[in-house]
Amino acid sequence: MSETVPAKDSPGAVQPVTQATLVKKAAPKSDYKPADVSPQRRVQRSFAVRLWSIRHSRLLEWFYARFADTFLLLHPLWKGIGYGRVEGPIKFVERRVKGFMFDCRMCGQCILSSTGMSCPMNCPKQLRNGPCGGVRANGNCEVEPDMPCVWVKAWEGSQNMVHGDRILAVQKPVDQSLRETSAWLRVTAQAAAAREAAASARTGASA
Repeated sequence: MSETVPAKDSPGAVQPVTQATLVKKAAPKSDYKPADVSPQRRVQRSFAVRLWSIRHSRLLEWFYARFADTFLLLHPLWKGIGYGRVEGPIKFVERRVKGFMFDCRMCGQCILSSTGMSCPMNCPKQLRNGPCGGVRANGNCEVEPDMPCVWVKAWEGSQNMVHGDRILAVQKPVDQSLRETSAWLRVTAQAAAAREAAASARTGASA
């Protein structure tokens, strides 16, 4: 909840005080000042690549479609080695690539292709189906005033994508049991199972 204090530049006017400001004021004071941890600097660094990914959502949508097809072609290899055995190295790569590009939190249920390449797990409230009612007038987050609202950016990114209407699909709640697992392998295994089921259905229909 925000409090208000008189504005310095306008007598009688009030301005909001965020929860982050209150926490900072209440923090113990000391002479120790960690190097290079300015909140503004951290914000700029952490958002730069994430916002680039959203602006180039159509390119990333095209790339991901080809990447998913390649992973599906490798399904016999993953299955032969064992999905459990390959998950470690695959997850290592996935965490670093998606962490750099999207600030991925490894929820194991990636829906970037449905949210304009903006990861909903970056929302402080972890909302999976649109923004809360606290989006600021400038489009920033209610909880993190310096951060653009994840869902505002998701809508902007989706408008550039071929399948941008996927943002309208209702997402299921996060399954916490899948946290820290590979979404790449899970989606590949599910796609392979669906393909095999469709092939079996065609064979049965023609018999």
